Amino acid sequence: MKKHLFYILLLSLLVACKQYEASNAGVGESQKSAQLQGATQSQGDNAALIQAFQNKKSNIFVEGHGVVKKRLPDDSKGSRHQRFLVSISPEQTLLFAHNIDLASVIPLAVGDAVQFRGEYVYNPKGGVMHWTHHDPKGEIEGGWIKHNGKTYQ
Repeated sequence: MKKHLFYILLLSLLVACKQYEASNAGVGESQKSAQLQGATQSQGDNAALIQAFQNKKSNIFVEGHGVVKKRLPDDSKGSRHQRFLVSISPEQTLLFAHNIDLASVIPLAVGDAVQFRGEYVYNPKGGVMHWTHHDPKGEIEGGWIKHNGKTYQ
């Protein structure tokens, strides 16, 4: 089990390094340091997501990052939600239910990188992320999704 977790973390780190290199063309040293710190923090956050899935935990707010694997039709029953799948590791994909009555639609394409904060809910397929938007009542911090330099909340 520890060996698998090590390989998952190693693969995630390699992917993050590749994204880091691609995003650093022409970036100053102070900006590079801030980006590296953010990438390292995101790796830990994906480890928390992976652990939550393995331990069947739910209703926890987490931050993470991944790659859009598939766009799904919007859910228009009740509050409208933009739905899509994000791969956070080779073994885990998250279903996102992003409330588009409270936040803007995100112009996503398969293969796009995203960062996110939201509430994780366990399911056997990898889990669901919701609350990826502000709290209209202002009672909790709420969440967000970052895509192509823009934050959607």
